[in-house]
Amino acid sequence: MNTWKRYDLLKQSISHYASCSGLESIHIVWSEPNPPSDSLSTFLNHVIESKTRGLKKVELSFDINKEDSLNNRFKEIPGLKTDAVFSIDDDVIFPCSSVEFAFKVWQSAPNAMVGFVPRAHWVDKTLGKTDYYTYGGWWSVWWTGTYSMVLSKAAFFHKKYLRMYTNEMPKSIKEFVTKNRNCEDIAMSFLVANATGAPPIWVKGKIFEIGSTGISSLGGHGERRTRCINRFAAELGRMPLVPTTAKAVDSRYTWFW
Repeated sequence: MNTWKRYDLLKQSISHYASCSGLESIHIVWSEPNPPSDSLSTFLNHVIESKTRGLKKVELSFDINKEDSLNNRFKEIPGLKTDAVFSIDDDVIFPCSSVEFAFKVWQSAPNAMVGFVPRAHWVDKTLGKTDYYTYGGWWSVWWTGTYSMVLSKAAFFHKKYLRMYTNEMPKSIKEFVTKNRNCEDIAMSFLVANATGAPPIWVKGKIFEIGSTGISSLGGHGERRTRCINRFAAELGRMPLVPTTAKAVDSRYTWFW
């Protein structure tokens, strides 16, 4: 879970996800200048024990980073016991039933990125080029039914991609992410697509956003994301993202699917 000085949101999110079945451990990506307080750690451990009713041991750890970089959320986690990693921001909540369904989808395609927040890229033909791309946000996906990324603010992926991001992602891309404080999620989508040659999988799920602000709310967000896509494609020497129109829906709870 990625967080930054939003302790109320962190407490609310941990309290929710601790009640989801199948949870093995919680790793909080901590990039603040000061370490987490003892009171925060004690509170979260108490919440986890309360939500799990002592029936299972869920490990809580703060992955403390010296540098404040968005790349930190994809650092390799030593000793991780599970193959599946659910990457989530501290300000988004999905029902446990949706998370558990997404996990089952991921189990059927463990090399894919499986998530709830789809985004797209398009060839921008207005410039008369075939290798210049535009970032497509939610409304672009809604209108066309096509996507080529699922954002890491709510997505499952194999733990091997943490190792690959840490050790194999081009240094220039990670430096770009750190400098611009944006697009680490796009970089991960590029990495997975480049490794698999396949599209991600979008899972239908109801999202509850409990935060009020974020990077995406700032002006010029789409233009910055477009710049990232083109920069990353240039660094890799090709566009690895694969568009798709497939969508995973839990038919048990859906009338029209």
